[in-house]
Amino acid sequence: MSSENRITGHYTVPPELSGKRLDQAAAELVSEHSRSRLQSWIKSGALTVNGKQCKPRDKVMLDDRLELDAEPEAQVTWEAEPISLDVVYEDEHLLVINKPAGLVVHPAAGHADGTLVNALLNYAPEVENLPRAGIVHRLDKDTSGIMVVARSLVAHTSLVEQLQTRTMGREYEAVVVGSLTGGATVDAPIGRHPTDRKRMAVVPTGKPAVTHYRLVERFAAHTHVRCKLESGRTHQIRVHMAHVRHPLVGDPVYGGRLRLPKGTSDELRDVLAAFHRQALHAQKLTLEHPETGEILSWETPLPDDMVKLIEALRKHAKELEQSAY
Repeated sequence: MSSENRITGHYTVPPELSGKRLDQAAAELVSEHSRSRLQSWIKSGALTVNGKQCKPRDKVMLDDRLELDAEPEAQVTWEAEPISLDVVYEDEHLLVINKPAGLVVHPAAGHADGTLVNALLNYAPEVENLPRAGIVHRLDKDTSGIMVVARSLVAHTSLVEQLQTRTMGREYEAVVVGSLTGGATVDAPIGRHPTDRKRMAVVPTGKPAVTHYRLVERFAAHTHVRCKLESGRTHQIRVHMAHVRHPLVGDPVYGGRLRLPKGTSDELRDVLAAFHRQALHAQKLTLEHPETGEILSWETPLPDDMVKLIEALRKHAKELEQSAY
């Protein structure tokens, strides 16, 4: 098998993983592959440390070099389903889609079918040979917007590297509670919530996470913001905005109960009460094409529910402004 069709990678152990078991360190460094697959690669010698085969329980130390060189094999066992996809761009290496809110990305407990992966296996069957069916970054079920999927090993390797080196640009639009006066940067580590394992939280032992946000439009008691990620932690924007006490409108996990500002009109109250997902949309994606090296960028418009939300907030703000005179 030619080298370009193999799964390869080189990783250096950072300070925070020094002293960890090899399988634990590998799960952090090579997170795009499942733990069971990493275990099998360690045991077979496809994943080595400083050029030597080791056992999963062996410890790794600072600056140890992990090298991966494995043959691809069918990576998923899920069923293909004829689910419609909104394809923004495609070629032999990439598939860029506009994911609707409500679509689960990966099959899991409670969502064995009807997911993006099931749709991908039907639309592009070749992704069954790629880790996680070619998905290198996720969007939460109720987050809408643009995401890229690898269709080849060359693309998968390149996209994972771009994510790890933070050269892939991802911008999101959100509507948050509270009237912000300016943009800022949230630099706060994110990890599992200490008591609720289904939630994430800002915790001292978390992984580094940086979110930049700037104002797009300010309303009476809400703000439309644009967020840019430097890292890609689970629920990052939702956690960071809640951390600075400006949670996303409609966020069922981090938003708390519905708060209606003084003077809220009946129309706005109805719109806010009916918005049952986090007001978050992946609006723009920029990356380097894995084969040509060309810098590509795509944008997707806000979905109808967020447009309706913003229009209602804008109308209410104008009404309040007019009533003040």
